[in-house]
Amino acid sequence: MRVAGRDAHAVNEAERPLEPLWRGLLFYRVLTLVSTTVVVLVTLDDFASPAGAVAVQAGMAAWTAFLARGYFGGRPRRRLALVDLVVTCGVIATTPLVQSAAQIAADAPVSGSIWTPCAVLACALASGLRGGLGGAVVLCSVLLAVSARWQDEVGDIQLIVLVAASIGFASTVLRRQAERLRVAVASQAAMAERERLARAVHDGVLQVLGYVHRRGAAMGGDAGTLAVLAGEQEVALRTLLTTGGAPTDDHGDRDLADAVRMLGSARVSVSTPAYAIRMPARVVEELVAVVGAALANVALHVGPDAPAWVLVEDLGDAVEVSVRDEGPGIPDGRLAAAAEQGRLGVSRSMVGRVRDLGGTITCETGPGRGTEWIVRMARENA
Repeated sequence: MRVAGRDAHAVNEAERPLEPLWRGLLFYRVLTLVSTTVVVLVTLDDFASPAGAVAVQAGMAAWTAFLARGYFGGRPRRRLALVDLVVTCGVIATTPLVQSAAQIAADAPVSGSIWTPCAVLACALASGLRGGLGGAVVLCSVLLAVSARWQDEVGDIQLIVLVAASIGFASTVLRRQAERLRVAVASQAAMAERERLARAVHDGVLQVLGYVHRRGAAMGGDAGTLAVLAGEQEVALRTLLTTGGAPTDDHGDRDLADAVRMLGSARVSVSTPAYAIRMPARVVEELVAVVGAALANVALHVGPDAPAWVLVEDLGDAVEVSVRDEGPGIPDGRLAAAAEQGRLGVSRSMVGRVRDLGGTITCETGPGRGTEWIVRMARENA
């Protein structure tokens, strides 16, 4: 089933537990079609328009055959269920045209009879509880409109609403359970893959980085600088193998908090909310790049072992990310002069990225107070 803006495979997985119910609905539809057709043919002489009654039954048969292919042929089921409801209401509306006055006065079953609730059940399966109740309201309204004595339809209406609510609730629960199972299986597979990679990396890259870190720290000088960088990369790599990074979900979103936590190291302290901050993957990548550029400036201008603090705050209607250090601060006019000289690191890597995203970035700095970059991104712009 194709759904715009969502991964088709994921949607099929969520729908898979409902397949037996859809097949059961098709069987019920065929069974009721046969039943109503037999009744119509036996009592054909009682109709005001026998040809019309036969035509209605033929239309019901053709529509049932079409749905048998449509519901299992990859068509969007929600849209098809709505069309099914319209067609079924049209069948009920033919009652005054094909039935005789005697049949209507005797409260004979309307056109379609027990075949008609199938459309409500389809809406319930396709759209859950709301879809089932909505379809029941529409169908029952048409049923009351063509009925001679609405009091006689109360029992049928109650039954239709009850079945629609039950099937709708059941389909909603099954979808939620299927989604939870899919996430759990994917998480387990990702964890197994991380463990495999962790064993391979630990035997190679991590041991080399650890050796460089220890030897460089003992030697000092330029080797000490390399030791600091090796230590930071070791911590980052261990974090990546442990957490698995911030994956993109079926809606194209990533967890900003998880992605920023990957930048933490021995000298970089990262504070984020305990819960996920879901934002579009492109926005998350750009914000992480801005934070990375700010941290690179700290290492370059303050010192490779200078501490820095990163804070991610969820403000409800906006997300705020700040990077702070305790360096000497940025002198007045330094950033503007750097831009005029063609050094565009801050203006492009930080300010340009944030502006392209529709956010704002400010710098609070001064002698003896360090530097703090504050990025604010409204959720409506993300």
